[in-house]
Amino acid sequence: MKRINPRQNFEDTCKKIGYVNRKNATQSDYDRIGFMSGLEVHQQLLTDHKLFCHCPAGIFQKPEEFDAEVVRHMRPTLSELGEYDGTALMEFKTRKEIIYRLSHPTACTYEVDDTPPFHVDRQALDYAIEVALASKMSIVGEVHITRKQYLDGSIPTGFQRTAIIGIEGSIQLKNKTIRLIQMSLEEDACREVSDIGHRRVYRTDRLGMPLIETVTYPECMNPDELQEACNYIRFLNRSTGHVRTGIGAGREDVNVSCKGGTRVEIKGVAHAKWIPELSHNECFRQWALLAIRTELQKRIKKEDFKIRALELNPAHFNFYYTPLQEAMLRKEKLYAVNLPQFAGLLSHFTQPGKPFYDEFAGRLKVIACLEKPNMATSEDVDDVVSDNVFEKVQQLLNAAESDAQIIFWAPEADVKTAVEVIEERALMTFDGVPNETRKSFANGTTIFERVLPGADRMYPDTDSVPIPLKTEHIEKLALNVPDELQGRFAQLREWGVPEDCYNYLSTHNYFPLLKKMVDELGIPPKELGVFMGQRLKHLHGRYRKLTFAPARLYDLFACLQAGQIDSAIAYNMLKVLFEHPKIDFDSILNILNFKRITKEEIEGKIKFIASKFTPCRKDTTAADKRNYIMGQLRQLSEGNLALPDLASKIG
Repeated sequence: MKRINPRQNFEDTCKKIGYVNRKNATQSDYDRIGFMSGLEVHQQLLTDHKLFCHCPAGIFQKPEEFDAEVVRHMRPTLSELGEYDGTALMEFKTRKEIIYRLSHPTACTYEVDDTPPFHVDRQALDYAIEVALASKMSIVGEVHITRKQYLDGSIPTGFQRTAIIGIEGSIQLKNKTIRLIQMSLEEDACREVSDIGHRRVYRTDRLGMPLIETVTYPECMNPDELQEACNYIRFLNRSTGHVRTGIGAGREDVNVSCKGGTRVEIKGVAHAKWIPELSHNECFRQWALLAIRTELQKRIKKEDFKIRALELNPAHFNFYYTPLQEAMLRKEKLYAVNLPQFAGLLSHFTQPGKPFYDEFAGRLKVIACLEKPNMATSEDVDDVVSDNVFEKVQQLLNAAESDAQIIFWAPEADVKTAVEVIEERALMTFDGVPNETRKSFANGTTIFERVLPGADRMYPDTDSVPIPLKTEHIEKLALNVPDELQGRFAQLREWGVPEDCYNYLSTHNYFPLLKKMVDELGIPPKELGVFMGQRLKHLHGRYRKLTFAPARLYDLFACLQAGQIDSAIAYNMLKVLFEHPKIDFDSILNILNFKRITKEEIEGKIKFIASKFTPCRKDTTAADKRNYIMGQLRQLSEGNLALPDLASKIG
């Protein structure tokens, strides 16, 4: 039987759908495929306690630090309308054993669903209202707690308690306004330790921490707008001073669709800088799936499509693929599945480095719990299984030249689910883009995570009473809302601070400190903005594992002013301060060997330093000599005199 060249087919189909990489993409490319995207930005609130109990928030344990384990098996329940949520049914099919590792300081009976919730934490509620007001939202008159089903085990109750706080707000980007649908207050989920086979392990230290979720309309028409909107929401949240920062404190869900596609949610994006590549590739992935659908519909009708699965005897084949050999040693079952009219489709391009057959492998991993690599195909780009093997398989399956085949290996208990998964994904091909949630990777690609939840997962929480919000209380909280973020950017531009400093200053909410130092210490704003946005940023990156109290920056410059010491020494002093956070400034000056010296004394050394200049190159210029002298004077003048003041004295 004639076999296509999978690698060549992968490259050809990539060109056929008009894929362009992120670097070379233009707005016309995104208009051509109908790029459309919105965001769900999650940010933990900086509260003392968790949302529905009195456990402390913000205390984290290492994976091995726990006092007890609880084992659960999740089962779906009927919604108020008597229907099952699709995600719940999918998770039930996985037969997962969920292990919760509890630590005494951060868990109570509420976390393990042994007692009803306490009253909602008022500090968290007030913080959420302030953020909603900063987002120009209308605050609800009464807060209603609802339940949102989570059957992946990340919440022991099987549902997340959540409440809408504000609706219909907006954020102003450089070139457009993005509308906000709503902002909710909800409890955070567990942190995953591992997920291997049918066993998933969580730790509960993060469980129940207050979290806000800001949801935008799908009004971003390219990946850059999407990242800009995400950063704006993050910076706006941080400007209130009420949110946690750091790894895991903020996460984004990115909703993407293309023309003719459907909403696909990229779940839990950890870094905003990943968003452009992820959204770009997801939109083109959907575009590729639509092309695959069109081609398949030309070949066969959905009602005529029927797969055939057959168990293989490993003794009749010579396998050189290591994962397959290892599976045979584990006594796993080996099966072949024939996909009618799929020839050339399994190796079709979907994402950079990922052909269409990766869609099957991803679902086998998640639903049938078969760890990757879990299959091989007749169109593997890397030819992991020889042509001779597939020739035998095709004969056993009585396959046509227009068919494609998948070989998978699994424990006997998982075979039935695996065959169902392959058939289900093959039938989805006729419809184009499945509704699903996908997991993100740093390289900009994604993998199937679960079926996209529907409206059936939401229902009222019968354990919580409505919370009325008085107008006077909201007006009081409105007094704490910071200036608009755009106003801050406008002020920075007026001061002449370079735009490459804005991101860092906003990420760490340093604008209030910057303004205070400008107003109270009289430091030139551009000079200080550059120092904080570039030099402080550099030290933050260099000493990322060390804590730094921003207020000490104010104290440092105040000390320099009081001692009439030039601010050129501030950077070296700040380096010492990062390494020794509690040290006093006089001790820092001693470490730097700072000595008081007059301008006249410094100028008197210029001739002596110039006489020591001995050029090593024939083409040495006067500028080289000048730079040498300035370099030697730097150590003497730093803190005593700004170097530009000496430039005119050097001949």
